[in-house]
Amino acid sequence: MKTAGAFFRLIRYPNLIFIAVTQFLFYFCILYPVAHPGVFFADEFSLLLLLVISSVCIAAGGYVINDYFDLSIDQVNKPERIVVEKHIQRRWAIIWHWIFSTAGVVMGFYISFVTRNWLIGFSNVLCVLLLWVYSTTFKKKLLSGNIIISLLTAWVVLVVFFFVDHFSAAVLPGWAMPANMDKEAHRRVMRLAFLYGGFAFVISLIREVIKDMEDIEGDARYGCKTMPVAWGIPVAKVFTGTWLMVLTGSLLTIQVYAMYLGWWWSIIYCTLLIILPLLWITKKLYKATVAADYHYLSGAVKFVMLAGILSMVFFKLYQS
Repeated sequence: MKTAGAFFRLIRYPNLIFIAVTQFLFYFCILYPVAHPGVFFADEFSLLLLLVISSVCIAAGGYVINDYFDLSIDQVNKPERIVVEKHIQRRWAIIWHWIFSTAGVVMGFYISFVTRNWLIGFSNVLCVLLLWVYSTTFKKKLLSGNIIISLLTAWVVLVVFFFVDHFSAAVLPGWAMPANMDKEAHRRVMRLAFLYGGFAFVISLIREVIKDMEDIEGDARYGCKTMPVAWGIPVAKVFTGTWLMVLTGSLLTIQVYAMYLGWWWSIIYCTLLIILPLLWITKKLYKATVAADYHYLSGAVKFVMLAGILSMVFFKLYQS
């Protein structure tokens, strides 16, 4: 039983649930009501379910390989949370990585074969490769590792858009998204896809740098050139604070547009659960001094990310 619990910690099961929830919400709250409102396609949902499982598998494989290569650093930064070697042998960790990654790639190419959209299959291969080189190389380099993880986080949303955008044309002629609705509606859905993808990218970048500040001791000992190690904590705080302000300003601008539409409940939700927490995080960031402070802030950023993703529900409510 202890080994099973350690295994679920290794694959970061809460994060995997978060990925699945994000993709299902984006489909049901934003894409489905516009692509073919009132018409449920079982084949499309089956492939969507497969897409979600493939995303979860690839992410799980990425978490495993990250812990596999980070064992020495984690013994300094978070010895109490180590799973590899302590509960699961390194040999089994690498086996699980390949099982998850292979499963994700195979499912991706099956989806590509059915929809004739080869972007899904090859993008899954690219995600696996990026997670591998991130764990082996880019995690230790200035900003490149942070950007890779942020791009992959944004792709969690975007891949669902590209899937639905091609599914109908390939499998259900006459129901192609651009043909089934006006071009303005299609552009609106695309904007929302990149809006949420952009939100995911920026909030993930902020969290990654905060985590680097938390892990500075182990990273410095093993030669990792993360931003806090290479440029110092003050510069890392300025960088993170700047992105926090950019994100907050962008969200405030969006609320002005929501006000024009009369989406008052959405405005209240975003103000209380996203914008105000971002301002609080910015304030607390400059007072943070020890690893525990940064760990707490990392959790707070994760809460904002969840609140941002859950805001998709309002598009469903106001379009129904």
